Amino acid sequence: MVRITTDSTCDLGELIDKHGIGVMPLSVILGKDSFRDGVDITPQDIFDHFAKTGELPKTAAPSIGDYEEFFAPYVERGESVVHFDISAKSSSSYAYAAEAAKKFGGKVLVVDSKALSSGQGLVVMKGVDFAEEGCSAEEIVERTEALRPLVNTSFIPDRLDYLFKGGRCSRMQMYGANILKIHPLIEMHDGQLVADKKYRGNMDKCITNYIRDLKEQYPSYDRTRCFVTHSTADRSLVELAKDLVRENFSFDEIIETVAGSVITGHCGRNTLGVLFIAE
Repeated sequence: MVRITTDSTCDLGELIDKHGIGVMPLSVILGKDSFRDGVDITPQDIFDHFAKTGELPKTAAPSIGDYEEFFAPYVERGESVVHFDISAKSSSSYAYAAEAAKKFGGKVLVVDSKALSSGQGLVVMKGVDFAEEGCSAEEIVERTEALRPLVNTSFIPDRLDYLFKGGRCSRMQMYGANILKIHPLIEMHDGQLVADKKYRGNMDKCITNYIRDLKEQYPSYDRTRCFVTHSTADRSLVELAKDLVRENFSFDEIIETVAGSVITGHCGRNTLGVLFIAE
């Protein structure tokens, strides 16, 4: 049997339990206290801490020893493991997991998803699909690595406060964006987040134009699933996005997921993305 595992940054919600996906939590540090993403901290804790202190949380990858302890029970049960990490350009998780895997003599294979949030989740779910088809661990790695360049990982933040605090934009960019209602499109290119085009107006208008641009940019796509992932966004905005995806695309599933504490800590509340695999 092949066991699919991943990091808590995959933002897969209920799909984790449904498909028996093993999850290694990253650490989220608020002040002097450390918490496990998805275990004993919520995005609301992030918002509350930021409102009170003006400080963003720090995050930390699991250690090599943590990964060894995580993989060991699966291997001891006779399972092969394919583990999908958040992009190596965003975290040390991949390097530490790959080092830990050496202890298990080829029973654990580690893949750099070159994505994050449900972009990472899309690669994980393809691993689940291939495992359920009966593919070997080596086949799963080969097939998912071939899909990585086709994963659309993109999102639009409501405000740039969190990105500014995290050093991802300047103070002038933050003030200009907040005053002029400019919302940059943040995309993942070769495992690294970059700011692309800019949308202007309220979030409803920006999300409408963003989804229409996705339709034009990706005329062919894998119809298996699409994620509408957000950081505790306004309900009306989420429903608008899901309706627009239904109108403009033909996915078998449109899955709403909420970003965990690690991802939320970098982008802030009301960020929303539509993520899927192109062809």
